Amino acid sequence: MLLAAGGGRRVGGPKALLRQGGRTLVERGLGVLREADCAPVVVVLGAAADEVRREADLGDATVVVNGEWTSGLGSSVRAGLAALAGTAAEAVVVLPVDMPGVSAAAVRRVAALPYPDALVCASYAGRRDHPMLLGRRHWPGISTLAKVDVGARPYLLAHRSEVVDVSVDGVATDADIDTPADAVLWGVTIPAPRRPLPDEAAPPGHAA
Repeated sequence: MLLAAGGGRRVGGPKALLRQGGRTLVERGLGVLREADCAPVVVVLGAAADEVRREADLGDATVVVNGEWTSGLGSSVRAGLAALAGTAAEAVVVLPVDMPGVSAAAVRRVAALPYPDALVCASYAGRRDHPMLLGRRHWPGISTLAKVDVGARPYLLAHRSEVVDVSVDGVATDADIDTPADAVLWGVTIPAPRRPLPDEAAPPGHAA
């Protein structure tokens, strides 16, 4: 599941439409999940969803539009899990679109044991971050606790004894694209500013 709903207020444009090496970040993220043999692939859009559909090649991904994307990451997690509930998937890999340092090799490490009881987090020099593997048994609890910008973290904290940390050192970095300086560092270009639609305006203080 690729989380690609953020408006990118601080970076200057919807994160799904940022470009690196001629591809949008949403295309890059979907490519990473496919290369790691994740299927089905779900992408959660929000900000500029119609524009993302026009500009990006989403291929065979199941597209979910989160109408509550301004409320934060939690609503996107809930929307993605709801879309997967009707599939036979026993676990889901969760990857945010704004982590260009995550490779397919890192995803494969995290997704090595895709069981319904699994809770797995990538570990970067001991720091826990995405990608994460969330077993199906945990989806209802995660959806209940996924609020604002914390996603699955409250549930993982409540079940810390069940979480397996898998090192991805050497095959990934946990950097994300939050500011123009981050974009420059990763060779990411920002689309020209556009006037947001009324329902796309992020609330004050929201770091999309």
